[in-house]
Amino acid sequence: MAPLRRVDAVVIGTSAGGIDALATLLGGLPVPWHLPLVVVIHLPERRESRLAEVFRHRLSIPVHEAEDKAPVRGGALYFAPPSYHLSIERNRVFSLSCEPPVLWSRPSIDLLMNSAADAYGPSLAGFLLTGANPDGAEGMRRIHLAGGLTAVQDPAEAEVDTMPLAALASHAPDRVLPLRALHTLLVELNALHAD
Repeated sequence: MAPLRRVDAVVIGTSAGGIDALATLLGGLPVPWHLPLVVVIHLPERRESRLAEVFRHRLSIPVHEAEDKAPVRGGALYFAPPSYHLSIERNRVFSLSCEPPVLWSRPSIDLLMNSAADAYGPSLAGFLLTGANPDGAEGMRRIHLAGGLTAVQDPAEAEVDTMPLAALASHAPDRVLPLRALHTLLVELNALHAD
């Protein structure tokens, strides 16, 4: 297993079972928190999202819904708004679009991860959790090819294993871990960023 190195951002994708998985992954993050965390979770189209509000009450770090042309800032958690694709431009600002769904999903995990891999290269980490479709597998492969860190929830623990299994079929992730170990990994990456 390769040693950890500093990253400048973490992108996270999940779908079915994702809210509970995120609560475990992100619960109890230490303060000060340094890394930007950017999350795509599949939500029903044209439904208001309360994710930012829910997690704002659960976490001790700032939580936002990502806004078009806003800079990606460290120390905060960002959620993709429903019914929009979320990407990160090369100058590390968010971009929202209404392009057609990718793998039946808008927002698309692949689109976020592909754009983040272009923006951050080897200083990006991607986490892929429980989910019911293969969205994210291509994005994780792109992060891997760009030299970034890829971490996948252990399919045996996932509420729905389709998403983690698709990632495992597309490339060999750097880490395949249960959620609590992924939480520890996230904390370790934050500590490296602080040094």
